[in-house]
Amino acid sequence: MAKVRLPVIVGMGGISAAGRSSFHHAYRRMVMDSLDQASRQQSLFALGTMTGDICHSGGSWRNGGGDRLTAVDAELEQRLKNKTLIRRLEKYHFDVDKLPWFTPMEVESSAEVPMEFRCLAKQLPVEIPENWQIKDLPEGKVRVRLQGSAEFKLVNSRQSPVQAAGQLPSGFEPGDLYASRFHPRGLQMSIVAASDALNSMGLEWSELMTQLPPDQVAVYSGSVMAQLDGNGYGGLMQSRLRGNRVSSKQLALGLNTMPADFVNAYVLGSVGATGSVTGACATFLYNLRAGIEDIKSGRRRIVFVGNAEAPLTPEVFEGYAAMGALATDEGIRKLDASAQADHRRSSRPFGDNCGFTLAESAQYIVLMDDELALQNGAKILGAVSDVFINADGYKKSISAPGPGNYITLAKAVASAQALLGKESIQRRSIIQAHGSSTPANRVTESKILDKVASVFDIQSWPVGAVKAYLGHSLAPASADQMMAILGQFAYGWLPGIKTMDAVADDVFARRLNIPLADVQLGQGNVDVAFINSKGFGGNNASACVLSPERVMVMLAKRYGSAAMARYQHKRDGVEQVARAYDESASRGDWRVRYRFGEDMIDEEKLQLDQQRLLVPGFKQAIELPQQSIYQDMV
Repeated sequence: MAKVRLPVIVGMGGISAAGRSSFHHAYRRMVMDSLDQASRQQSLFALGTMTGDICHSGGSWRNGGGDRLTAVDAELEQRLKNKTLIRRLEKYHFDVDKLPWFTPMEVESSAEVPMEFRCLAKQLPVEIPENWQIKDLPEGKVRVRLQGSAEFKLVNSRQSPVQAAGQLPSGFEPGDLYASRFHPRGLQMSIVAASDALNSMGLEWSELMTQLPPDQVAVYSGSVMAQLDGNGYGGLMQSRLRGNRVSSKQLALGLNTMPADFVNAYVLGSVGATGSVTGACATFLYNLRAGIEDIKSGRRRIVFVGNAEAPLTPEVFEGYAAMGALATDEGIRKLDASAQADHRRSSRPFGDNCGFTLAESAQYIVLMDDELALQNGAKILGAVSDVFINADGYKKSISAPGPGNYITLAKAVASAQALLGKESIQRRSIIQAHGSSTPANRVTESKILDKVASVFDIQSWPVGAVKAYLGHSLAPASADQMMAILGQFAYGWLPGIKTMDAVADDVFARRLNIPLADVQLGQGNVDVAFINSKGFGGNNASACVLSPERVMVMLAKRYGSAAMARYQHKRDGVEQVARAYDESASRGDWRVRYRFGEDMIDEEKLQLDQQRLLVPGFKQAIELPQQSIYQDMV
């Protein structure tokens, strides 16, 4: 039997409401009060540079007033915390107190006295209504006299019923880190997040690309809602209605596949495989499956997998609110019997809740096959052994749950048990639930988790749900779960669901441990973590993520102690480079990789024959197929 390559995770990066993902900073924000003082201070300083409350200059940390800082005190720590995670929507996105809209108004003149008004002639409609009489006036103006009725649309405003969101840290603008001209926010986030993941490896990308043909790299990335701000489809759809011109960039940059295209064109310079598989809220796991299948089969040796979503626009809020899916201020107030909505606690997975909370996020991981990772001394953060995807069958409602998630999760647990044994599943596994914070999800998902736990004889399955902190970022939602799992592997803390007071009475939890506070499971005490994701339309996915300790045991068995010793020696140097990047990013220099128009390929210099193709700028040639897998049929 041919050796199947193991897809190992060697890099991670991104940005979310909790901060920077690389080196587990965003994860640390979620378990901040449980961390040791050194880790806590390290992440607070990094977070302070994102918000602008702290800077690093002249070899010292300084506060906003320029005074030197040796530690983040309690007051500054609280201020930084208040600028992260779920909170009231900030005016950068839109003003929730003055949400613009147009209201129709029908006017009618009396039979005796016509109605008159004046305006610029160029503002007249192309087709003049029959009951309008126009008279030219000086300076390009006209007088309009109308008899009867007419309808006008007035610029108005109202208060948004939904005011909570998972936003990037206050004061942090991803577009400020590179020359982001006319880029929609989601694509700005893609560039920054993918660069963060690339830099986190501690490996030089150009050196890696000398070791393999360029077609053995792939990028799978996208967004569910496309790019909906003014530089993308939002501006495209609104321009004429607002009296503005459509730009030449809005249509192209609005595509939902653009995150992958931007990573290829401006971060990696890749000519390898590319694509985006969209599966509603399970989109990251759909792309992750494409990546691990590529590596298992040997088609690719390095795969970037990630997603970006910037859905905090009035139209997206309006759409999900119309479905009754979002937590409204009124709903939150009713839950708490309070006159004031607690926006910080708007998302309460598995608690008494009233809807989910929208969020923005961009997350990427870097996968390598195990052999290439060992050759380069890459630090292994974990591995993805399987991802399972199933639909729901016939449905009455496109948003209603179905049996597909039973299939995906049962397959995932059975697969991990076949690999690791019953002991690992029953005593050394955890699950990051979809945990959207809707009343329907808390019942249906908990029922699935509890049923699977019962079947596999899991007594008290630790359950996390990071949407309590980050909100629901749609396409990258399960990537947010992945980042939490990798952090848990590194630090041992399972983030508790601290936004709720108790598990709801209708939650199925006989076999589940749904903690309200952080739980110290211990570093190295978890062998496998499961990611569960449910999406509109019957998009269900579950993934198995192996801990780095378990992966090391597997690799030692495959390659032997001598190879592992050589690997460890190389890894020490790689980690030193990676730590230097972490320190740089924490001080504000993210080293964002944006290669606009650089090192472009001269197609005239391509070398091509019937066996291979050599692309200028790449050391190794691309081998062309010489045999067909269907040869026996000819």
